[in-house]
Amino acid sequence: MAENSIPGGLDLAALSKLPLTVDHCEKIISAIQMGLYRGSAFNSYEPFHEPRRTVKENGQLMVTEIRYGQRFMNSYLDITYPTSDTSIRRPTVIYTHGGGFFGGSKTMGDPMAAGDDANFLFEDIVNAGHNFVNVDYVLTPDGHFPDQLSQLTEAVDFLSDHAAEYGLDMTNVAVMGSSAGAILSGQYGVLLTAPVYRQRVGISPKIDPAAIRCLVIDDAPFRTTQFNWALQVMIGNLLGTADMSSQAALSFNAYEFFNEKLPPCFFDAGPKDGFPEDMRACGEKLTALGVANEVYIPTEDLPHGFLNLARTNKQAREGEERLIAFINRYTS
Repeated sequence: MAENSIPGGLDLAALSKLPLTVDHCEKIISAIQMGLYRGSAFNSYEPFHEPRRTVKENGQLMVTEIRYGQRFMNSYLDITYPTSDTSIRRPTVIYTHGGGFFGGSKTMGDPMAAGDDANFLFEDIVNAGHNFVNVDYVLTPDGHFPDQLSQLTEAVDFLSDHAAEYGLDMTNVAVMGSSAGAILSGQYGVLLTAPVYRQRVGISPKIDPAAIRCLVIDDAPFRTTQFNWALQVMIGNLLGTADMSSQAALSFNAYEFFNEKLPPCFFDAGPKDGFPEDMRACGEKLTALGVANEVYIPTEDLPHGFLNLARTNKQAREGEERLIAFINRYTS
């Protein structure tokens, strides 16, 4: 296999010199998925695991494979509680994973992020006194924008409707995501606060926007017109167009719809291969709008998904601590 090729035998160096088309985007992503999943299913209307209700060794209770919707594949979520007592009133953190909208899951996490220890971050958020909801969503080629945003909206509305059943406080919520999931968090924030965006994507959340106390946006690209070739491939595959100045790309770009009604936002990015420029730009725009926000960019050359390194790296640990402190500040 050539040095610049990927699973499926595609030569990225050669492809990157050609005018990018949707066909190129789809073939490249399909080849990567072949390498990731090796023929295993990654989209399904049925759960990939048996539902469980179990207390982990650390005392946290997990309830898994809760179906929150019927329209799309992978419409399942897991809930983790600090203890087996679900009657205690605690803030709710709702999380979506990364993976370029073509990989990852609520159990796998983001296959492109540093390490694979996202569960440590989740456990630490739960240990800080939060109920943690991990939401799955459909991947391409079975799902395209804005399907995943529809699913996040369905999941939040489902949780709100079933708050008593699952022991959740859905009046005190943080919406969080990493990478692709962080894009969803930003999109969901503008969905709640910008009527023009709701009209554009055709999604209307039922939850009271005041219930969403903050957003956590962990290392995400937003500004489509500044995407590099690799991002154009990933998002072109999702959007069904390689034109990053198209109306579809504009609808995807939540940054353009940031407004003064957004809830407080936390941004972070790994400077090595993450999206620090986008995260800084988001913070600067919200500051200009008068929206409370915090931006954490390590001074070390840490990678995309650096929070997964919190067990071994001091700055990753500092980033995690500041993220949790931010959630605590706005949900306490």
